[in-house]
Amino acid sequence: MKDIFVRVNELESHLGTIHEDFVELKNRLKELLEENQRLRIENQQLRQVLKRENGAAEPQPEDAPAQTGKKPASRGGYDNLVRLYHEGFHICNIYYGHLRTEGDCLFCISFFNK
Repeated sequence: MKDIFVRVNELESHLGTIHEDFVELKNRLKELLEENQRLRIENQQLRQVLKRENGAAEPQPEDAPAQTGKKPASRGGYDNLVRLYHEGFHICNIYYGHLRTEGDCLFCISFFNK
């Protein structure tokens, strides 16, 4: 009879360990699914940017206004950074190039204020 109780206690202990392992696996799976979704969104946005850049009109001289009547073409990297930020990417030195998933970034905004 004593052996049965010992065995039941051992099984109970193993079940507790298995449960903890399942909780850990479940949390890791959740993290991987969230990361996968973020990467899908980032990939989609990068494809859109690439498609726009590849489908853009012929390059124009920097001094000539664009055919659409917009301002002259950008001469600096600042405008490119502004464009990237508005397309949803970080431009700050901390998260540069990563997809912004939670709205505005204070680090990126501080760059604009310099």
